[in-house]
Amino acid sequence: MPPSTEFTPAVIEKLEYYVYLLSDPRSKRVFYVGKGTGNRIFAHLRAALVRPDQTDKLETIRAIQRDGLAPEHLILRHGLTEKEALEVEAAVIDYIGLSELTNAVHGYGADARGRMTIPEVIARYEAPEVTIHEHVILITVNRLYRRGMTEEELYAITRGNWVLRESRLPEIKYALCVYDGIVRQAYRVLSWHPAQARRAEQKHQDRWCFDGEVAAELQHYVGGSVAKYITVGAQNPIRYVNC
Repeated sequence: MPPSTEFTPAVIEKLEYYVYLLSDPRSKRVFYVGKGTGNRIFAHLRAALVRPDQTDKLETIRAIQRDGLAPEHLILRHGLTEKEALEVEAAVIDYIGLSELTNAVHGYGADARGRMTIPEVIARYEAPEVTIHEHVILITVNRLYRRGMTEEELYAITRGNWVLRESRLPEIKYALCVYDGIVRQAYRVLSWHPAQARRAEQKHQDRWCFDGEVAAELQHYVGGSVAKYITVGAQNPIRYVNC
């Protein structure tokens, strides 16, 4: 029997909100997690045929279709409210890992309640407020950070490039990587270098990156809250402390 590409109204009524998986029949690997109602689960097949988009999801579907096959569809949970579907979808994305999927973003509430290590849970809910005495900059990496990053990846997103005042660079002895108001790592700054600005940012000539190393002497700050130093809603990811 050929695979279905549409639910009847009777089926749709019983399904309500649901969470579904798309997998590659060649490898059995799940490549997409989604949620929806009605015939949402089948919409990606139509999109791959009629839309010019070159997303990872659609390109995967097209590659499967070129081999004369179709993605395998699986309803993981149904009969859900929208809120329940959002939570289940997010949990499955967290479990599989965004890097293993063609989903573009983490699921609902991932930053606040998503996959965490034990130290991350403790840091979030028992983070002691720290008072900084050294000459440091706080570098907020909310847009770049993802849970489970290696030390090398964390250093790479922290070191630059940032818009900084050249006159203040000699004062900065340390850089603290901050995510969600919590210090994730502390680095001793060894040197500063001009950073290459992206084309859209050529008007900024004061972008800098640092070379550094993990500061063993400041590890007592890691896991601590620096919320008192950060203005809520501030757009600038840089905050100077004692310099």
